[in-house]
Amino acid sequence: MANVTIDGKEYDVDSLSKEAKEQLASLKFVQGEIQRLQAQMAVCQTAAAAYSNALKNLLD
Repeated sequence: MANVTIDGKEYDVDSLSKEAKEQLASLKFVQGEIQRLQAQMAVCQTAAAAYSNALKNLLD
């Protein structure tokens, strides 16, 4: 029996309606996508900093 907490209130997932379960699944998917995109952003920011440093070294 899994539980989910929303706005400080705990709910038993098994007792949710079909529509609520679908919304919860969508929410979990979107949260996963946000995490994936944040990780991708961190990689891009790191690469941008490295390229910037390499360019500065070439210009000095």
